[in-house]
Amino acid sequence: MNIFDFSKPIAIGCDHAGFDCKEDLISFLEGEGKTYKDFGTYNKDSVDYPDFAHPVASAVENGEAAFGILLCGSANGVAITANKHQGIRAALCWGEEVAELARKHNNANIICIPARFVRDGDAEKMLDIFMNTAFEGGRHANRVDKIAVS
Repeated sequence: MNIFDFSKPIAIGCDHAGFDCKEDLISFLEGEGKTYKDFGTYNKDSVDYPDFAHPVASAVENGEAAFGILLCGSANGVAITANKHQGIRAALCWGEEVAELARKHNNANIICIPARFVRDGDAEKMLDIFMNTAFEGGRHANRVDKIAVS
């Protein structure tokens, strides 16, 4: 049903705890031939995760990005921040099945990965599943439609 528009770049951002994983995911995206916009951070110096989560969420919310990727230590901070934006459904994903269900059942448009709790290679697997899984719609669409606050 709903698959991402890859004519647009993928928005990606992280704090210091997610930096190494973000760099790995950027290499993965490049290998897949996907375009992206890196909203930082650009090194391991301590930073505040909302400074990177808000720009990623805004890019997705405004239709400038196909979808978003956010990383921090637990992914809770970036998920909470991104979900403050209307139209954003940021899902905290720690495994492949969760990433798949975030798309199929929740029509998530930002994947939030807990960099301190995923093993090497697992973030790439989750991202691959997330970006290639369509939203099922149907009964799930009714539920997703009830998320937004007007």
